[in-house]
Amino acid sequence: MKTALLLAAAVAALSFSCGVYTFSPSAAGGIKTIAIPLPENQTTEYGLPELLSRELSQVFVADNTIKVVPEAGAEGKLEVIITRYSRDAYTFSAGEQVQEYSCKIDIKARLLNVKSDKVVWSENLSDFGIYSSSSETEEDGKLRAIEKLVNQVLNKTVKGW
Repeated sequence: MKTALLLAAAVAALSFSCGVYTFSPSAAGGIKTIAIPLPENQTTEYGLPELLSRELSQVFVADNTIKVVPEAGAEGKLEVIITRYSRDAYTFSAGEQVQEYSCKIDIKARLLNVKSDKVVWSENLSDFGIYSSSSETEEDGKLRAIEKLVNQVLNKTVKGW
């Protein structure tokens, strides 16, 4: 009897302490549709805007919290500027040969509410991707960095993190 009461109390405590948590678009200032134009590239690295734009669109479509639409019909606009790209040696062998490289990408991103012309959020973001010099290419490192950046942008936009 005592065990049953303790179990019931524990279940009740857990039920009341676990509130409803939602990933609603409220973090985006009520924006339900978003345009993702091609990012501006302030680096000399060719192809970064296209990679970043493609990955941003795919992650927002997959998340399905905010619908991706053309600019003309969008309530929000995600503006991104690629400000820096670098590729640096990351790890070395005992013979001082590069084993891994790091590709680092810095961006300025902001979400603009098109209707009110107000900035919902704006932030400088940076991330990196590591790739093996013996079995992978720089493209692999770029894609890993972009995947991390895209997740930061998605979380900032739909979850408010």
